[in-house]
Amino acid sequence: MAEEFAKYIGADVNFTLTTQTGVSKKDAKPSDPQPKMKLTAEEQEIYDGKKGPLLQKLMKSVVVYGEMFGADKLVDLTGPVHMALAWGSKGVIPLLEIFEQLVDAGLKTYKPFTADPKVMDYEHNLPGPDKRKLFEETYSEQERLEGLLLKLGLIDSDSFSCSTYLPEVGNAPKKGDYMAWTESSAINYTNSAIGSRTNRNSIGLDMMCNILGKAPYFGLMTDEGRKAKWLIDVRTTKKPVGMLLGSAIGLKVMEDVPYIAGIEGFLNELNEEQRTSYLKDMGATTASNGAVGLYHIEGITPEAKDQGRDLLVENYQTYVIDDAELERVYDSYPDLWPDHNKGPKQVFIGCPHLTVDQLRYSAERIEQGLKDAGLSKTALPVSLFAGKKVTDAFVKRYPKESKFFDDIGAKIVHGCPPMYLTGPGMKDELTITSSNKCRVYSLARFFFDESLLEIILTGKLPQGYLKEQSQNE
Repeated sequence: MAEEFAKYIGADVNFTLTTQTGVSKKDAKPSDPQPKMKLTAEEQEIYDGKKGPLLQKLMKSVVVYGEMFGADKLVDLTGPVHMALAWGSKGVIPLLEIFEQLVDAGLKTYKPFTADPKVMDYEHNLPGPDKRKLFEETYSEQERLEGLLLKLGLIDSDSFSCSTYLPEVGNAPKKGDYMAWTESSAINYTNSAIGSRTNRNSIGLDMMCNILGKAPYFGLMTDEGRKAKWLIDVRTTKKPVGMLLGSAIGLKVMEDVPYIAGIEGFLNELNEEQRTSYLKDMGATTASNGAVGLYHIEGITPEAKDQGRDLLVENYQTYVIDDAELERVYDSYPDLWPDHNKGPKQVFIGCPHLTVDQLRYSAERIEQGLKDAGLSKTALPVSLFAGKKVTDAFVKRYPKESKFFDDIGAKIVHGCPPMYLTGPGMKDELTITSSNKCRVYSLARFFFDESLLEIILTGKLPQGYLKEQSQNE
């Protein structure tokens, strides 16, 4: 299948078939020479090469992909465009060669797009000259990639963020929009909190679909594919930490769709910005600790409001989450630091990228913590990750809090924390984070806000932490 797929896109690449759509890989089948899929007259013309060989390759690639997962048609895309490829390593050169063919043909995505964060933000998060050299060697195609993205439809050079749907970034879909995205956390939020529709596509295929303005109709694009196979019965005594709740759900349901009940009362107490932050972080963790592309929350998310528990399939499974279960999940996290007795060296906050309200909240908590402790500076360098447009909005709305970050040397960084931490020569960058997604994708250690603040102020891990680690080994 991978060979046939590569033939259609004109590249010598090995592709691994992946899906986080509820459609099993074992059922995937290659396409026949002529598509089984029912195409419109326009689509058939493209498929037959009547609009040129390059568009034909794109159409055949998208059709093969859809038929592998049982799609019987394509749908016209209606929502905004977002691309996941934002790192220019040698491994993506085959894709860059395809992108260059698209540029040479004068093709662009059907709407301007945003893209995932870059690996490194050299202006705000310098790893030192030796490590910077390693990064520049590893990501030697970065400038080439960014130039191609701009020619293919990237909105501007400030449009790199995984939280593309935030109002400051301005690339949010509407309920019911069809899209072809790849970034797991953005897919998760827009599918769930907004009610738009996209599968979790592969890098490269997202560009092909968005050049054509069409995507295969299967999985999370369909009504049936959006049904929930799990009822998540939350019975905690207080509002669960979103990053931990999402972790528990993702680890249990994997790629299935969960219907979450029991947190609607907690979420109704939050304002709109706070709720956005909670759903963003909880959902991103279901997608990284598991592979969830869509969740429903009783009385909160659009489809759950409309359909309630009719969204549950027959013979659904139930997972009860109480305080003890969340504690069990947290205690199961491994410590991947090479030496438990060294570090931490730095603090990373924000993965996915922070909202304006989360930046404000972080500033106020750290400032109050320093005041209560009689300190003027943090014990560790603090980096907060947010998109450039969100950062600009934060500086404008909260100049006092922005100045506080400047005064203590805290940096708002526009790059991607897990990509930074997994870069060349970075294993000694012992990092603590409040992001469960960052924990999954790197060696960073996850801590709740209270413990994180303590470490920021003291530079030391919470009392008893090292003892607990030695007992668990």
